[in-house]
Amino acid sequence: MKPQFAPCFSMLLVAASAVMVSPHSGAQSVIKVDGSSTVFLMTEVVAESFRDKNSNVKVTLGFAGTGGGFKKFCKGETDISGASRPILKSEMAECAKNGIRYLELPVALDALTVVVSPKNKFLSKITLEELKKIWEPAAQGSVKTWDQVNPAWPKTPMKLFGPGADSGTFDYFTEAIVGKAKLSRTDYTATVDSNVTVQGVSRDVNAMGYLGYAFYQENSKKLKALGIIQKDGKTAVLPSIKTVMDASYKPLFRPLFIYINVKADERPEVREFVSFYLSTAENTAKKVKYIPLSMMDYAHTMVNYKVKKTGTAFGGEAEVGITIEELLKREPKN
Repeated sequence: MKPQFAPCFSMLLVAASAVMVSPHSGAQSVIKVDGSSTVFLMTEVVAESFRDKNSNVKVTLGFAGTGGGFKKFCKGETDISGASRPILKSEMAECAKNGIRYLELPVALDALTVVVSPKNKFLSKITLEELKKIWEPAAQGSVKTWDQVNPAWPKTPMKLFGPGADSGTFDYFTEAIVGKAKLSRTDYTATVDSNVTVQGVSRDVNAMGYLGYAFYQENSKKLKALGIIQKDGKTAVLPSIKTVMDASYKPLFRPLFIYINVKADERPEVREFVSFYLSTAENTAKKVKYIPLSMMDYAHTMVNYKVKKTGTAFGGEAEVGITIEELLKREPKN
C-alpha cells in the first residue's frame, strides 16, 4: 500500500496513538513504537506489512518526535523508538538510571532539504553562513528581511517554517547550521506536521523552510529545493539519492534510526518485527522516498542486531556528516 504523506499528515496527528489492530480475533501481543515523525513514515509501512503476516500481534504507533520518543523509551514505556538523530548524553543517562539497555540500528538515510517557493526568483542556492545568519538565535527580532542576509536579495519580509524543539530534524539542522543542537531563533512557525511547512512555503514567495527529503519529494511541484554551497564557496549541491549516498550533500545528509529496548527484544514478537523491519528496510525506504543504505550496510546492521551490539556509536555527542559505513564499524558506548 502506498503511504500517504503530507496531504494526510494532519489527520495522522489525531491518530498518533491509534492501534494497528489485526482483523482476526484472539489474544494479541502488543509492540509499542513511538518517536520521530520522520521515521514514522517507514515504520508505518513496515507495521502494516507485518500485521498482514502476524494476526496475533498489534503494533501501536506514535510520533512524539525524536526527543519526545526518547522520553518515553528511557522510562520503559515503549519497545522501539524511531529517531532522526542519535541519542544524547542526557537521554543515555535517563535510560541508564531506569535500567534501559538499547540497540541502535540505522534503517535509511535522509537529506534535510531547505525549500522556498518555486516562484522565488532570487534564491536557488545558499551558503551555510547565510543559513546561519537566518536561523541563529541572534537573528530573532532583528533579521526580518532578505536583504539583511544578503544585500543582493530584495528588501522583503521573510517568513520561516520548520519543526519544533522536540524534533530530531530540528536538533540535526541546528547542530549542522548554527553549530549547536537546539540553538535557534524561535520567531518562526514551528510544527510537528511538515504539511504546514509545505503549505506555508509554497504559498509565499518570501517564505523559507526545512524538512525531510521525503516530504520535499512528495511535494516537489510545490517547492523548490536550494543547493547548499560547499566550503569551496562555489559548488552548490542539491539533495538527491546520489549526493546523499556519496556524502557530497554536506552537512545536511543524516542517518535515520530505530532504537530497540534490549529487554523487549527478548520477546519473540519484537525480535520478529525488528528482523522483518531490517530485512524490508531497503524497499520500504524507496517506497517512502528516503534513501536506502547500501546492501553491505544493511547486512552489517543485521549482524549488529543479531549479536546484540548494545549502546550508541555516537557516545551521546551530536555529530554531523558521518557515513553509515564508519558508524557501523565503531564500538558503541553505553
